[in-house]
Amino acid sequence: MLFAVTGLHAQNVRVTVTGLRSDKGQISVGIFLDEAGFREESVSLGYIFQKNGMHDGTLTFSLNLEPGLYGLSVLDDVDSDTRMDYNILGIPREGFGFSDYYHSGFTRPKFDSFCFALKEGETKEITVRMRYL
Repeated sequence: MLFAVTGLHAQNVRVTVTGLRSDKGQISVGIFLDEAGFREESVSLGYIFQKNGMHDGTLTFSLNLEPGLYGLSVLDDVDSDTRMDYNILGIPREGFGFSDYYHSGFTRPKFDSFCFALKEGETKEITVRMRYL
């Protein structure tokens, strides 16, 4: 699954994912536009990145997005099935992270905690710190 925005006004978003534990599988990125979409797990844009460029647990890639408000979630999709795997207690078995926000709680974060505004003519730098339970 790879969806891209290639409009005339697309802005560059450089994403650095840190703390990856394994070079197996792939990175699944979901882009959300608001709290409702995030709660419903309805991604507006989805990207898949291979880990072949990973070095010391860090992977960097670029996205092209139109100006607007976005929230970015990352899944360390070790089994390459594009969805989070959970154990019998409902605890995630794969790593996850959010744009410029490290989620330390056990419930889902709010969209407002990890959203960012992208302005026309701007190149945005985003860091995603992975969390494993």
